[in-house]
Amino acid sequence: MSQKNKRSYQKRPAREEEQETTLYEGRNAVMELLRAGRTVDKLFVAPDQNGRMADIIALAKKSGAVITQVDRRKLDAMSETGVHQGVIAQAAAHEYVSIDDILQVARDRGEQPLILVCDGLTDPHNLGAVIRSAETAGAHGVVIPKRRSVGLTATAAKASAGAIEHIGVARVTNLAAAIDELKENGVWVFGADAGGDKQLYEADFAGAAAIVIGSEGNGLSRIVHDKCDFIVSIPMKGKVNSLNASAAAAVLLYEAVRQRLGEERHG
Repeated sequence: MSQKNKRSYQKRPAREEEQETTLYEGRNAVMELLRAGRTVDKLFVAPDQNGRMADIIALAKKSGAVITQVDRRKLDAMSETGVHQGVIAQAAAHEYVSIDDILQVARDRGEQPLILVCDGLTDPHNLGAVIRSAETAGAHGVVIPKRRSVGLTATAAKASAGAIEHIGVARVTNLAAAIDELKENGVWVFGADAGGDKQLYEADFAGAAAIVIGSEGNGLSRIVHDKCDFIVSIPMKGKVNSLNASAAAAVLLYEAVRQRLGEERHG
């Protein structure tokens, strides 16, 4: 992947209601938080006998964070994920971006927009995994709704393995209106559904594209389904006839990557 695709996302200042603090848990999540230049208020670290925290502590000291050695039981009590790996960082709540911010990243890279839209994911592990897939595939951003959806919690941040620090997430009031905004900017919208009228390999993801993934239990909502330009399916060859949201997102995103790499080779 080219260096320009790995550039950290430039986020707008957080609005007043987003200025709360949150916890980031686990070595990967905390390291990427520090590498991204985010302000860390406090770093809570359990006794480190193997030296695994040395790089994290060095970065935290450089950033001016207050470093506190605590008993592992203290971290267990603080942890939201239950898998803190001996380190928890307290920082400002993650900042959301706008759809225009996401489109601007595509323009800055000189690429056709590739955007992942989540229609009501409620499992923070799924959201984190989706964000991780989107970032590794070089997508320009992720869109989630404010209602009936999980936000950027500590669990989602940990599940993203640090990807949350390098890709923008827009949290919108009305997902249908957000899809209209994408269309107005020349983006074709592809909904993922088992009853799609074409398989994903027949879809054209090489141009400006937004891929919409439905919720874990109900799939695409009716209004979002009807807003999509195309409905595509993933062929199922086994006895289980569906993938979870994060796996489906990865399959669709990497079909888009495959098509775009082909365009580059023949361009």
